[in-house]
Amino acid sequence: MATNIGMMDSAYFVGRNEILTWINDRLHLNLSRVEEAASGAVQCQMLDMTFPGVVPMHKVNFDAKNEYDMIQNYKVLQDVFNKLKITKPLEINRLVKGRPLDNLEFLQWLKRFCDSINGGIMNENYNPVERRSRNGKERNVKGSNKIPKSLQTNNNHPPPNSGSVGLSKVSGPKPTKAAEVQALLKELADLKISTDLLEKERDFYFSKLRDVEILCQTPELDDLPIVVAVKKILYATDANESALEDAQEYLNQSLGVEDEAEANGEQQEEEKTQA
Repeated sequence: MATNIGMMDSAYFVGRNEILTWINDRLHLNLSRVEEAASGAVQCQMLDMTFPGVVPMHKVNFDAKNEYDMIQNYKVLQDVFNKLKITKPLEINRLVKGRPLDNLEFLQWLKRFCDSINGGIMNENYNPVERRSRNGKERNVKGSNKIPKSLQTNNNHPPPNSGSVGLSKVSGPKPTKAAEVQALLKELADLKISTDLLEKERDFYFSKLRDVEILCQTPELDDLPIVVAVKKILYATDANESALEDAQEYLNQSLGVEDEAEANGEQQEEEKTQA
């Protein structure tokens, strides 16, 4: 099972439209944005479909409206990860914020993981609507072009202090707060533009790194010192330290640069002594 998937894996080049199509087709949903899956319920059901009987679906809250309820879903997901011995860390505090990039990356990983099980063949006997139903009635997880319910707060309770943009204020605004609503809508639009630009920049540099990785995987070049040095940088796992120094040291040793420099230094000292 592909539980540990590096950031250079092709999984992270799957677009959001393909991810949404994958979710909607298999779970009979109508999500229009990846952040609509921020509650963790969709992820739980995807694993329920892939590993029948492993996920306690009665504990999954598809109507999660605040971070507390969402976290409970991710606790269920973490328990499933533990059962399946999946070692991928769950960055719950980031996922429940509903940020598109964080949720897209996790769904990209999830698709890659599920596709690695039985070749990604869909379980035809699985009824997604029935599995997420309670007392025979389907719960509200259809998704729409409106603000997703999983990201709204309950109007009967004050919104949690989540640090996210106040999306709950957008729904059902009072006429006296029209200016505030317009300001929030403009802020949301600006954030979306910034996010799109960041994603394009990320995809651009990732594609460059992917090209370098593919080139380094050429069998005829695999053992060349420069290729090995580049791989040390590409596949470094410690995010707090640069792999450049290690790669340079390996390259110098492989090419005998240090030995040559040392020999030149000894020769110069000898010439000075003779002079």
